[in-house]
Amino acid sequence: MMDAKEDFTLIDVREDYEAAIATLGGKLIPMGNVMDNLAEIPTDKKVVVHCRSGKRSATVISALEEAHGYKNLYNLKGGILAWADEIDTKMAKY
Repeated sequence: MMDAKEDFTLIDVREDYEAAIATLGGKLIPMGNVMDNLAEIPTDKKVVVHCRSGKRSATVISALEEAHGYKNLYNLKGGILAWADEIDTKMAKY
């Protein structure tokens, strides 16, 4: 999606200290703050949610879909760890 320059929003649900180690440049909204920041998560275009391994982002997606009816959310499978393994092998892992 990045390479194709698609119009999407990237949401990082990790904590500040994690984003300081490695980032994909998305909007940082820690998991515990997501429900207080719904205005930051569009409903009219694709939204990719990521965390370290994909578990927190999957939980966030489920909660947003169930509680707020989102239908445009995608989980970055494997999280930033998979990104570091498969896309950017120079990225720091933790």
